[in-house]
Amino acid sequence: MAATLSWSSLSKSFHFPRHHPRSLSLSPRITCSSSPSPSSPPLQFDISFAPPKPKPKQTPGPDPDSRDCSFISGAGQQLFIPWIVRGEDGQLKLQSHPPARLIHALAHADTKEKRAPKKDKPKGAAAAAGEPKYPKAAAAGEPKYSKAARRFYNENFRDPPQRLSKVLAAAGVASRRGSEELIFEGKVTVNGSVCNTPQTRVDPMKDVIYVNGNRLPKKLPPKVYLALNKPKGYICSAGEKESKSVLELFDDYLKILGKRNPGLSKPRLFTVGRLDVATSGLIIVTNDGDFAQKISHPSANLSKEYIAAVDGEVHKRHFMAISQGTVVDGIHCIPDSVELLPRQPDNSRPRLRIVVHEGRNHEVRELIKNAGLEIYSLKRVRIGGFRLPTDLGIGKHVELKPVDLQALGWKS
Repeated sequence: MAATLSWSSLSKSFHFPRHHPRSLSLSPRITCSSSPSPSSPPLQFDISFAPPKPKPKQTPGPDPDSRDCSFISGAGQQLFIPWIVRGEDGQLKLQSHPPARLIHALAHADTKEKRAPKKDKPKGAAAAAGEPKYPKAAAAGEPKYSKAARRFYNENFRDPPQRLSKVLAAAGVASRRGSEELIFEGKVTVNGSVCNTPQTRVDPMKDVIYVNGNRLPKKLPPKVYLALNKPKGYICSAGEKESKSVLELFDDYLKILGKRNPGLSKPRLFTVGRLDVATSGLIIVTNDGDFAQKISHPSANLSKEYIAAVDGEVHKRHFMAISQGTVVDGIHCIPDSVELLPRQPDNSRPRLRIVVHEGRNHEVRELIKNAGLEIYSLKRVRIGGFRLPTDLGIGKHVELKPVDLQALGWKS
């Protein structure tokens, strides 16, 4: 017959040694028995304690409680509470670890919150409730910032006013020099008054500017940075009808840019530096005057690499003459390096790699001519840390990425 135990019956049946009141929690071993029925043998429970912890060293001295605990051998030990479980034989027993079924149930317990499934609303319910059919599209149409926030940004963080001639040049009216001529001729008005001073500070967003009776748009065209593989026979300036300009190669690009930015004026492109009509290769084209001034100024100290194909044989004396430099525009120019390149299978002419940093007009041609050699072709392949892409065809261009602008020394 299975025994049914309760706390009252166990408390009456367990026999504990009579000791000090603290002996129950500190005794190393307690033996207790229970007799569920007179006919069955009593159950024996052996309650053990954890091994004693090492005691810290204490200085000898009188202890007021030593008289009370001197008879307890397990004083200072931790009480071990066992698990009372029923075994497979139906008998109660004590064990030191939780039952296996309890550990298994805890390990596989589902701790996630159970959410009620969402009920699909009918299509007409959202419209009847006044909710937008496409909430994301409705949110996109709303302004991201309030009018007061935009006004505060414009007044405190927008670009400061710029010179009138610079604003006209950036808007594509004319070059900076041509814009100054228009201002001197009285063809430019600011806020209804004729302005004859190119240095006048204006803000296109606030000031009303007219040029030859045409209103200047408030928004200036975007900044453009391009790398062109210049073909031979093109000049780098505009306005000469008898010669082909490299800017004509960007007509299709400007049409695409106009469709991409409707309502904005067409940017006025110009080259950064120049290559003569017989020289091909890398040239930078932009509408950012500050950028052009930065990378073309001698303080930028950007090296430029050229590949020159020459007629005849190249000897040591030619290298010596090129390395010693020559006078260009009254200044003695010395190249950074000169190197003879290997012969190409399809080109029997010797090729020289020449690196300069002055970048003066016809500098490389003067160096080779002073050495007694005749140039067959000249091509620029590198400016600073940016090299002309090998897959860029002649007459083609590519937009410069921020990493390319950094290679050219532009950090803005």
